[in-house]
Amino acid sequence: MDFSFLWENLTAITWQQLVMYVVGAVLIWLAIEKGFEPALLMPMGFGAILVNLPLSGVMDQVQNGIATHGIVQWLFEVGIEASEALPILLFIGIGAMIDFGPLLTNPKLFLCGAAAQAGIFLTIIIAVLLGFDMKDAASIGIIGAADGPTSILVSQVLGSNYIGAIAVAAYSYMALVPVVQPFAIKLVTTKKDRAMRMPYKGGTVSRRTRILFPIIVTIIAGLVAPASVALVGFLMFGNLIRECGVLETMSKTAQNELANLITLLLGITIAASMKAEEFVRVETLLIMGLGLVAFILDSVVGVLFVKVLNIFTPKNKINPMVGAAGISAFPMSSRVIEKLGQEADSQNHLLMHAIAANVSGQIASVVAGGVVLQYFMG
Repeated sequence: MDFSFLWENLTAITWQQLVMYVVGAVLIWLAIEKGFEPALLMPMGFGAILVNLPLSGVMDQVQNGIATHGIVQWLFEVGIEASEALPILLFIGIGAMIDFGPLLTNPKLFLCGAAAQAGIFLTIIIAVLLGFDMKDAASIGIIGAADGPTSILVSQVLGSNYIGAIAVAAYSYMALVPVVQPFAIKLVTTKKDRAMRMPYKGGTVSRRTRILFPIIVTIIAGLVAPASVALVGFLMFGNLIRECGVLETMSKTAQNELANLITLLLGITIAASMKAEEFVRVETLLIMGLGLVAFILDSVVGVLFVKVLNIFTPKNKINPMVGAAGISAFPMSSRVIEKLGQEADSQNHLLMHAIAANVSGQIASVVAGGVVLQYFMG
């Protein structure tokens, strides 16, 4: 039997593809051994290996004069390139998981979500100064949204040359929130700041308010940033399914089966943009570095904003760390704030306040994505 084809395939592997095998293996290791966003990093890691195999049937290729259309290539074209369907549909599941009750009982924490998006726009400026063109810089900056689907959608719509690197950076740093955020928060807080107690006065939010909230948010977002309607609208639609009280089965399906299926497909589909020749370059390292900067800036600005806000509201102060929970990484960031608060004072419980800021960040991040699209499209 002639095995010469095997030798030909082995010799066709480039050093860049070998690098991608290592990248894929690291993502799989982080997912399985460390438990970092396993639902996404594992499919992305396996997909990175899959699309970089020589003459891989999962991507478009011409072999012996016959053109074939690969399954991962098709999924990417239909699910992301043509309509951004996968990242948008995922927001239905995310919206169905979120309880906005803690935020509605303390609306002031909406401001934390808005302030913590500053890292997006500061990172865009830094990326431009480093030589990236405006659309690539805007796509890189959105990593600071701490929201993987938003990062994928914005970079795809803007036609960035670095979709794969942006997706890996966004999901990697989301997974590393428990490592990155404590470092960033401690840069700008003292132990006294972190030990500041906040009594929680949990109020009852009426069913009518819970139903009206997603509808009103969608209308306001549509008027302020029309390009955000797909993002905000599907997020709020998922939340309306949760809160309406007559679609319990659909709500559970959105939270579980739908979210899991879309997450699985999105993870392996985005690997189509992780081909070695597009991924293994110096710019990828810069993007990973800028993604880290964006996350740190989000957290730092969120903390500093609350410190300034406390000057003007001395009778109702907010623990500065709660400002850092305004990023979209829900619920990881909330847990980080609770842990840091208890390290400073074992009786200090900030979880519910942090959750309120965290879910406001979920809204603010998709609105920020819409704002970026609004001003950088075309």
